[in-house]
Amino acid sequence: MSPHGDIIKVARQGIIPIFADSHVPLSKWLLAYHLLCASKKGMSAHQLHRMLKVTYRSAWFMAHRIRYTMTQEPLSSKVQGTIEIDETYVGGKLRKRQQAVKPGERQQDRVSPVSNKAAVVSVLQRNGRVQSRHVERVTAENLKPIVAQMVAQDAHVMRDSSTVLAGALRGRKHDQVNHRAEEYVRYEDGVCITTNSIEEFFATLKRGINGVYHHVGKQHLHRYLSEFDFRYNSRKEKDADRTLLALDGVNGKRLMLRDSKPNSERRNRISESLKLQKASWQAGLSSESNLA
Repeated sequence: MSPHGDIIKVARQGIIPIFADSHVPLSKWLLAYHLLCASKKGMSAHQLHRMLKVTYRSAWFMAHRIRYTMTQEPLSSKVQGTIEIDETYVGGKLRKRQQAVKPGERQQDRVSPVSNKAAVVSVLQRNGRVQSRHVERVTAENLKPIVAQMVAQDAHVMRDSSTVLAGALRGRKHDQVNHRAEEYVRYEDGVCITTNSIEEFFATLKRGINGVYHHVGKQHLHRYLSEFDFRYNSRKEKDADRTLLALDGVNGKRLMLRDSKPNSERRNRISESLKLQKASWQAGLSSESNLA
């Protein structure tokens, strides 16, 4: 039997953690995998809810579990060759307008147009794979560890005119295109200097986020990035083969609903604090009863 046949056989036995304790039939799980893998820009939980005839809550959690299995393992070796690095910002337009200043009051600081957006940095190997990360701020200090971890020292990096990337790539071979001067492609010594490949990836990502999902919380953004990275990296595969590749990643992964909800870490800390307070209170009662 093929490895994919083994996956389905073991799933029917209820051994694979990703399907554990699920009341949703395996046939609907497999269909959900195929729908998410075959849709270039993703599929919303509402659409899964309508097509699979499950509750919206179940469809939302199934989609997050599937994205979790699409997460790429850390690369065994750093990417080499021609690399494109760029950043983008995910989110809607800032609706807060500048307020009129009353006499005697200080004028409000100008709000950055990306202050309400989430920053995404992607490293793309030309004609190869892509890996995306959500970062709190796009600074040279934040990007240096990402570049050092993922990009080989002898790689030829392509970037735009961002001064932040210039600082993060100091000491490495890199070239830039000046988008502000409407320069997008040029050739030097037979080498194509452009960031069009990573811009195409960002275009697909934003069409999916804005057109299909509409809103993505920052605490869940890394899972959506895993989904789009996975589809891009398996873009040369047929839809059925891409689904089987996604199913190959189900082993050894478990995602609970409480870990998918917003502020789960904060709730866990509060729960632990309440447990400690209860334990200390019970210990104080027992000591008082012993003294009595």
